[in-house]
Amino acid sequence: MPKDFYETLGVAKTASADEIKKAYRKLAVKYHPDKNQGDKKAEEKFKEIAQAYEVLSDPEKKRRYDQLGHAAFTSSRGAGASGFEGFHDPFDIFSQVFGQGTRSGGGSSFFEDLFGFGGGSSRHRSGAVDGADLRYDLEIDFEDAVYGADKTITIPRLDTCETCHGSGCAKGTSKEPCAHCGGSGVIAASQGFFSVRQTCPVCHGEGDIIKTPCSKCHGQGRVRANKKLKIHIPPGVDTGSRLRVANEGEGGTGGGEQGDLYVVIHVRQHPVFQREGNDVICALPVDFPTAALGGVVEVPTISGKAKMKIPPGTQNGTVMRLRGKGIPSLRGGGRGDQHVKIIVEVPKNLTKRQKELLREYAEASSKANHPMINAFLEKAKKFFK
Repeated sequence: MPKDFYETLGVAKTASADEIKKAYRKLAVKYHPDKNQGDKKAEEKFKEIAQAYEVLSDPEKKRRYDQLGHAAFTSSRGAGASGFEGFHDPFDIFSQVFGQGTRSGGGSSFFEDLFGFGGGSSRHRSGAVDGADLRYDLEIDFEDAVYGADKTITIPRLDTCETCHGSGCAKGTSKEPCAHCGGSGVIAASQGFFSVRQTCPVCHGEGDIIKTPCSKCHGQGRVRANKKLKIHIPPGVDTGSRLRVANEGEGGTGGGEQGDLYVVIHVRQHPVFQREGNDVICALPVDFPTAALGGVVEVPTISGKAKMKIPPGTQNGTVMRLRGKGIPSLRGGGRGDQHVKIIVEVPKNLTKRQKELLREYAEASSKANHPMINAFLEKAKKFFK
């Protein structure tokens, strides 16, 4: 007995039309003969899921199947009948669901692109192939990211051959259709119920062959070269920023367009500054007397030194802001700020006199001088009983 159509697609009888279609698409790609060449079981499975989908995707056929089962579509001519009647070619069903592709014909087809042996999206019907995009990782200093800079880089790439202009053919000659595949780039082979297409082994899917190759590029249409380029780094870039340089990727062949170059920025760490968005973070050590009594200190910024007032009683970890001392926005619209984190340094290697003065201070101090300590002790007093 034929397998239940719902079971074949792996869906419940209550499945919606979208769920049935989704299940079919997944199985059709998995068992398509172009992906499983020579596998008879995969061919049979592909046929089964196509039959199941054809019935379950049609409301009227689905209604009949739900009422009568497989009997609704089998021949009534007796035991010698050949089984299901009126079903379409599985490849036609596949094409209808996926929206394109045929069982035969020249050039790069949907099946080739889907299963990985086609010419790719950069290949045009005329035979022209666009050049690939390139990536270049550029490391720059922190200051270059802030102010911008001009850098000269060298790009190894494939350039369109100037002698043959990318055709690969010697002067005065041209490509000729491949005699093995008739210029289609593929050859068809019948395997029982199915017709399976494969990339032509002679022209490797090109459809054309070069009998007299160009002497400079040896028929490749491109030559290796090192290209020096001057790149402008705009102010405000950060690690991960991508700069697109149009038409500086690899050259095309057969009249195809040149690809683009993408420069990916990597900013070196700075010994003083850290970056958060367009803001700059700086940790500033301050001595104990200045933190306690207050004062004016000099702070390094990316645009030079600046003066900053420290209020009396400034605590360790306090963050103060210098407006407009950050990094310019890459999209315009002003600069970020600089945030200065105060690090109060406890003195070391005290002299005898310094120790005496600190003891005098400790004896003269009161609870009012240490509100944070008092607040903590109040919260934790039950642990000291």
